[in-house]
Amino acid sequence: MADYTFETVTHCVHRWIIPAPEPLGAAAEEISKAWAVAVDAYREMYELAREAPIPGEALRLHVRDTAIVIEYAIEERT
Repeated sequence: MADYTFETVTHCVHRWIIPAPEPLGAAAEEISKAWAVAVDAYREMYELAREAPIPGEALRLHVRDTAIVIEYAIEERT
């Protein structure tokens, strides 16, 4: 009899993409709005209170050629 386990991992990335066209780039107000929504979504996903701090590495910023991307990833094991 084999001695092992099996699992399937689903990796899901949630992204907020803010257009940043040249030469002006993304407006700070738009980044701020997207950040607030991303933080709220993260709190909801992990059932955190509105005042609860978000772990420092939870949300990530990425720069694309014509956009700023805010994201967080989750994994679900089944």
